[in-house]
Amino acid sequence: MSIPVSFQHLVDDAAIFPPGLAPLPAAVTAHRALAATAYAGLVGPLVVDTARLDDLAALDTAGIEVSVVVPTPAEVAGVAARSDAAGVRLVGLEVKLGGPGRSAEQVAAIAAARPAGITTYVEVPRPTSPDWPAVLDAVAAHGLRLKLRTGGTEAAAFPTEDEVAAWIGAAVARALPFKCTAGLHNAVRHTGATTGFEHHGYLNILLATARAAGGADTATLVATLGERDATTLAAAVRATPGLAAARATFTSYGSCSVIEPYDDMVALDLLA
Repeated sequence: MSIPVSFQHLVDDAAIFPPGLAPLPAAVTAHRALAATAYAGLVGPLVVDTARLDDLAALDTAGIEVSVVVPTPAEVAGVAARSDAAGVRLVGLEVKLGGPGRSAEQVAAIAAARPAGITTYVEVPRPTSPDWPAVLDAVAAHGLRLKLRTGGTEAAAFPTEDEVAAWIGAAVARALPFKCTAGLHNAVRHTGATTGFEHHGYLNILLATARAAGGADTATLVATLGERDATTLAAAVRATPGLAAARATFTSYGSCSVIEPYDDMVALDLLA
């Protein structure tokens, strides 16, 4: 089965991050092997952090594309040279802000320091933060992209449907591409069986993005993000025009598993 355009390169390989926590050598080997699998077209770059970026130099990384998670704006400037030294192709930066306050200035610093031509995402605060509107406006002004944290290792790390709906609506209104990180292993919104965490589904987010682009109101986005019936959601995805176009806005998400998202697509009969 081939990967439809709507889902191509949707999942960035974040195997070394929680909850997977794969050792870096194993993650690199597994990432290289993905090219020979049925789900190769689903996969984006390998996601690494600056703490382990230099360790890639000792591994067989020829031809591997990486997106680097940068913990502070101050560390952006050196990432390109370090990636070259590690023998990998840098294709993206995912930069965290250094705490509340002066957010717009931090975004400007990221824009000034990023390597030319490298897609750069800024991890924005949640919509409940007073810094949120200023960060979005600064990201738009500097031609950067947004990154939304959709989960983590504790329940509080998972934003509500209302928060994600507000964020998607704001991104679409500003024509800002975004990616998501954490918590999106599966297609459909659900409660984690072992943790009780309320996980968003990547299909819910993609469909909500397409509907926002079509002019849907916030209540519709909230309902879309809250849909838990897999059959209903898959049918809506198949019936929605502009789904592939919505990927220009919802570009990808990081997941420590690539197989789980693929298996959900197969189960929902979404692959060509």
